[in-house]
Amino acid sequence: MNRLLRIIVCCAVAIAASTAYGQIVDPVEWSWKLSMDNATEGKVVFTAKIDKGWHIYSTYVPDGGPQATTITFGNIEGARLVDGLIESRKPVEKFDDMFSLNIGTWDGEVSFTQKFVLTDGSTGCSMSGRIVAMACNDATCTPPKKIPFDVTYNYTPTSSSDTIAEEGDEAIAPQKMTGADADNSVSADAEKWWAPVTFHDSEPSSIWYILLWGFISGLVALLTPCVWPMIPLTVSFFLKKGQNRGRAIADAIIYGLAIVVIFLILGIVITLAFGAGKLNELATNAVFNIIFFALLVVFAISFFGAFEIKLPASWSTKMDAKAERTTGIISIFFMAFTLTLVSFSCTGPLIGTLLVETASQDSLLAPMLGMGAFALALAIPFALLALFPSLINGMRGSNSWLGSVKVVLGFLELILSLKFLSVVDLAYGWGILDREIFIALWIVLFVMLGMYLVGKLKFAHDAELTHVSLTRFFLALASWSFAVYLLPGMWGAPLKGVSAFLPPLDTQDFNLYETPQYRHFDDFEEGMAYAQENGMPVLIDFSGFGCVNCRKMEGAVLDNDRVKGLIENNYVFITLMVDDRTPLLSPITVEENGKEIQLETIGEKWSYLQRYKFEASVQPYYVQLNNDGQSLTSAPYGFDENVDNFIDWLESGLAKYEESK
Repeated sequence: MNRLLRIIVCCAVAIAASTAYGQIVDPVEWSWKLSMDNATEGKVVFTAKIDKGWHIYSTYVPDGGPQATTITFGNIEGARLVDGLIESRKPVEKFDDMFSLNIGTWDGEVSFTQKFVLTDGSTGCSMSGRIVAMACNDATCTPPKKIPFDVTYNYTPTSSSDTIAEEGDEAIAPQKMTGADADNSVSADAEKWWAPVTFHDSEPSSIWYILLWGFISGLVALLTPCVWPMIPLTVSFFLKKGQNRGRAIADAIIYGLAIVVIFLILGIVITLAFGAGKLNELATNAVFNIIFFALLVVFAISFFGAFEIKLPASWSTKMDAKAERTTGIISIFFMAFTLTLVSFSCTGPLIGTLLVETASQDSLLAPMLGMGAFALALAIPFALLALFPSLINGMRGSNSWLGSVKVVLGFLELILSLKFLSVVDLAYGWGILDREIFIALWIVLFVMLGMYLVGKLKFAHDAELTHVSLTRFFLALASWSFAVYLLPGMWGAPLKGVSAFLPPLDTQDFNLYETPQYRHFDDFEEGMAYAQENGMPVLIDFSGFGCVNCRKMEGAVLDNDRVKGLIENNYVFITLMVDDRTPLLSPITVEENGKEIQLETIGEKWSYLQRYKFEASVQPYYVQLNNDGQSLTSAPYGFDENVDNFIDWLESGLAKYEESK
C-alpha cells in the first residue's frame, strides 16, 4: 500500500510540475494607456516588454510563418480611429531557422500607438479589442496569446484633461446582460446580432421521438474515446471476480442497471440545478480531467505489474464476506460510477443537448425518459463486457495468457489517458501537449506495444516467450503499422482516421501541409462587424477543445478542398470555443430559466450565446447568418461527415443571402 501511495504522489507531483510550467512561461508583458492630446484628439499606446532572449513577430509575416502581432479594435463608442498603428521602431528582419523564412522581429521593448478623434458631440469614448502575439526564443515558442483590452475616457469639469485606463483597471462588478452584451458596452448592432433564432416550431417533441433520440445519443457516446478506456477496466475488474456463470449473469445485470440509474440521476440533477451549460463546464474542468488522466495512468502502471490496486486486508475481508450475501453490489456500483465520470468529458454535451430538447415538455417525465434511453444504450455493451470475463475464466489454460492481456490493456489505458490531459491543456491554453508531442507519445507507445507482443520487451511477472503465436504476430504488425501511419502527423499531416483523438492542427508548431486560410474570427461581435462592413454572410462553428466530433468534422469536411474553396471565397468564418477558460474582462450576469447565472470565461459566454440564440448546446454546430444575425437556412448543420451534404447546405445559404441583397 505504501508503494502505491508513493507512485500516486509522484504522478501528482509530475502533473503539478507540468501544469506550473505551462502557466509560468510568459515572456511578454503587455500594458496600455489612453491619453488625450487636446479636447478632441487622443491616442492609445500599447507597450510590450519582452524578456531577454525572446522576441515577438512583426505585424506582417509571410505565408507559412508564425503568428503576426496584431492589435484589433472590436468595439468603439464615441470615437473613430485615425490612420493605422504607429510602431515605435521598425522590426529587425532576419532569417528565422525555426520557420525557414525572413521575418521581422522585436525584442526588448516596443510600443504601438493608435490615434483617434472623438466623434461630434462626444465628451468621452470607450474602446475594447484584443492583442494577439506569439513569442519565441532560439529553441521554442509559446502558443499565440490573446490579451483582451478595454480603455475609456470621460471628460468632466472636475477631472484632469487626461484620463488614463491601464491594464487591470476594468470594473470587477458583474454587469447585467439580457442576451446582447459584447464587452459590457452594448451597441444596437450587437443587440440585433444576439436576437434569438428559431429553426423549428415550438411544439413539444413526442415521447417516442425523445426515447429514440436518447437511445441514438447513447449509441453515439459509445463511439467517443472517453468511453473506450473503461473497456479494459471493465474486463479487468470482472476477471478478478472468478465466479460461476449464474453469478456472472447476475453481476452483469446489476452493472448495467447501475449505469442507467447513475446516469439518470447525475444528468438530471446537474442540469436542473445548474443548467445545460454546466455539463460542458464539467467536461473540460482542469481538476476533473487531470484526476482521470492520473487515474488511468495509475491503472496502467498496475496492469504492468508494479502493484495490485486493492483495499487493506481488513477491509477486503469484511467486503468479501458481505459480497457472498450481496453479490458484490457495492463494488459493482462504484465501477459503474467510475464509468459515468470517466466518460463524462464526451457524454456531457450529448446529455446537455438531449435535456435542452426535452425541456419543451414542461415536466420531469420527458428528461427522465430521454436520459433513461441514453443510459440504456450505453449500458448494454458494458453489461455484455461484464459477462465476457466469466467465459474467459472457463477456458482451459486461460491463466497462462491473462497476464499478457492485462499488459496490453495497460498500454491502451496509457494511450487513451492522453486524451484527458489534452482536453484540459487546450481549454486552459497551457501549451504542454501540442499536436506533435501528443503524436510522438502515441508513436512511442505503439512501437513499445509491438515490441512487447513479440517478446522484445518484458515485465517482471512475464513468463519466457518461447515462440510468437500468430495472434501476437498480427497484433504486433497492426501496432507497428499504426505507428508508421502516425509518423507523417509529426509534420502536419491531417491523419483523418484518428483526428477525433488528436489536438487540432492549429497547435502544430511545424506544419508542411497546406491549411485552410479563412477570414477567421474567434469573437462573435468582431466577426459580425467585419461581415457587415464587407457585405458577406457569416458561417459560425460552435466548437470545443474537448469536442471529439468537432475534430472529426474538421478533418473530414472543413479540410476538404471544395469546402475550403466555398468558405474562403464567400464567408466570414467565426469559431466559438464553448470550453475556452480565458477569463472575461469582467463577469457578466445573465438570466436563464428564471435564475441569474454569472459568465466568467469566454467559453461560458459563447455557450450561453448558443443556448440563448439557437436553443442548442451540442457541438459541432454550424449556422449561417446574414448581416442582421438571422439564419440563412431552415436548419443548422450538426455532425455529418458527408461532404456533399455540407456543400449543399452552404450553397443553400449563399443563394438565400444573394436573394436578400
